[in-house]
Amino acid sequence: MAAMSTAPPLPAGSRPQSAPGIPMTGAEYLESLRDGREVWIYGERVEDVTAHPAFRNAARMLARLYDALHDPKQREVLTTRTGIGDGGYTHRFFVAPKTWEEQLASRDAIAAWARMTYGWMGRSPDYKGSFLGTLEPNAAFYGKYQQNALAWYRKAQSKTLFVNHAIVHPPMDRDKPVEKRAESCVHVVKETDRGLVVSGAKVVATSAALTNLTFVAQQGQLLVQDPKYACCFMVPLGTPGVKLICRASYEQTAAVMGTPFDYPLSSRMDENDAIFILDNALIPWEDVLIHADLSAANRFTTASGFLPRATLHGCTRLAVKMDFICGLMIKAMEAGGTYDFRGQQVRLGEMISYRNLFWSLSDSMARNAMPWVGGSVLPGIEASSAYHVLAPMIYPRIKALIDESVASGLIYVSSSSADFQVPELRPYLDKYLRGSYGYTGEQRVKLMKLLWDAVGTEFGGRHALYEMNYAGSPELTKVIALDVANASGLAGRMKALADRCLSEYDLKGWTVPDMVDPSDVSFWSRRK
Repeated sequence: MAAMSTAPPLPAGSRPQSAPGIPMTGAEYLESLRDGREVWIYGERVEDVTAHPAFRNAARMLARLYDALHDPKQREVLTTRTGIGDGGYTHRFFVAPKTWEEQLASRDAIAAWARMTYGWMGRSPDYKGSFLGTLEPNAAFYGKYQQNALAWYRKAQSKTLFVNHAIVHPPMDRDKPVEKRAESCVHVVKETDRGLVVSGAKVVATSAALTNLTFVAQQGQLLVQDPKYACCFMVPLGTPGVKLICRASYEQTAAVMGTPFDYPLSSRMDENDAIFILDNALIPWEDVLIHADLSAANRFTTASGFLPRATLHGCTRLAVKMDFICGLMIKAMEAGGTYDFRGQQVRLGEMISYRNLFWSLSDSMARNAMPWVGGSVLPGIEASSAYHVLAPMIYPRIKALIDESVASGLIYVSSSSADFQVPELRPYLDKYLRGSYGYTGEQRVKLMKLLWDAVGTEFGGRHALYEMNYAGSPELTKVIALDVANASGLAGRMKALADRCLSEYDLKGWTVPDMVDPSDVSFWSRRK
């Protein structure tokens, strides 16, 4: 259970809008997105993302999360005092934990927010708390910009800012070194008295259109070799020169082609992915974290502390998502009348075991805290590594189990909720689309459309891709698991265990005194 929050309750209407150390409300969050940002979709620039049909309901789902930080019934689990001594409060994951108990409490806060989106919004505002919460204890990593790191630790908590990241080079000209891709990779064009002028692109900026800021950094297998590419910084989305070119919107498609009844997930939880472009954008010096430091830029992934915290968030969110999917699976089997079939129970038991696995890994990460810099702790690296490798392998299996179990029930539905509104059709739908155990035709179709949106629509397909590539290439995550084992000493301890066994015998027999020599019964002894 999460530790008790010491933040006092807020009297209604007592908080000035600009008060420090207090999270935005949902309304304030939506207002913060109206900053003139340059977002493009379907060949048009979006005037207001909070009103555009491609983004408006996803924005309101996120606003729910901010409102929950002010709900007296939820604040105990979700919030804690800020780590900046201002007497305010913030989401627990934005504060650097000092003990495993604090880390577990922040994990519980992640889970509480994830349940509000049923596990389907992986880039919720607390996701970047994975990075923001490292900035105080690990400020020295940023060298001469460490004061900027400390300042951003304070700024992020003051409003519980929604920050996304863009850290991967565009997948083009891969036959050339990074420094030869001047027109595509983010790089410093020039230095000025006010800051850095930067250009280039990053991918994929998930949910960027609905965030306050983007953190730009370096992650990849190719090391940066030119100092002008060694840059990490914060950039508000309304900064001139920042452009987002979005992929197709599943939310807007759902609005045009159906109703919330037909696309209950697509229509409100599409975290639109975008190409993040910087066109001679000015980054003020106070927003720079790394500049012209090849070592820091290339070591960001391994040395910033971001990765193990991101896996704690990702694994916890996936565990909540598995709770939701397993619940749908149980209901689908009931509606289909197959819950008591042994084969179905085998598949459902397998799914629940995967759910249990992810919750166990999340728990292990939180409780097995690793001492880190500045008196802080990080999630356990071994469970983190296991999640990295197993999630991409297991999620496709989850979809296969659903397809095998529910089968044609997923498409034995009417085309739209509109069909149920037609008096001429309704009697037929009620008669021929009903399920078992009292499920009416409307109830069964509603359930199946929700399950289909989870695994069969474009939204569901994008989530399969997301879970498989959450931490990068599934092949790379396995290599990282080996690297972690070597770096942490785990591989050495495993080899030592094998070596101890090998040392207890040789060609002449046992080398330890407590084993009985077989010479009295050995066939080979008798031959001598």
